Amino acid sequence: MIVWLNGTHGAGKTTTSALVQQLIPDSRVFDAEKVGETLMDIKPGLPATDNFQHWPSWRPLVVETARRILDYTGGTRVMPMTVLVEQYWREISLGLAKHDIPVRHFVLHADQDTLRARIAGDTVLDPDSPFRLQNLEPYAEAARTWLHAEAEVVDTTHLTPAQAAQQIAEAVKS
Repeated sequence: MIVWLNGTHGAGKTTTSALVQQLIPDSRVFDAEKVGETLMDIKPGLPATDNFQHWPSWRPLVVETARRILDYTGGTRVMPMTVLVEQYWREISLGLAKHDIPVRHFVLHADQDTLRARIAGDTVLDPDSPFRLQNLEPYAEAARTWLHAEAEVVDTTHLTPAQAAQQIAEAVKS
């Protein structure tokens, strides 16, 4: 099974995924961003883009990598990754379904003010990251149009990462 943690930057995906992994036996975290980083390392580079998810090879490579890891290790894969383009989510989720891999799709949600404050105060990544800030509106649009209907929404506005992880782990185990 895959437990996919979606949501915009600053919602708490990375922190929460590590905590979810500790709560679900036989689980491992796989960040699909590493697939994008691999594509970014190709020399000479692939066509210019502001987001590696736009490269057509990223989505099937995420599916294939997740499938191969599951085949090798079994268990549950916890995948923190923002996917805000509905077509991209469909490609990934249908690709996983073709391999009979069940997916529990969660969206970590927080209100815009909370997200801005988290991004501004981030001491691990770049505080006030322009990339992270510019994704707030696309997230809000995705949430309004398809994302929240497609996933189980966990409102992290007033939750700690540990509380969010507990809520997700309990949902997965039930």
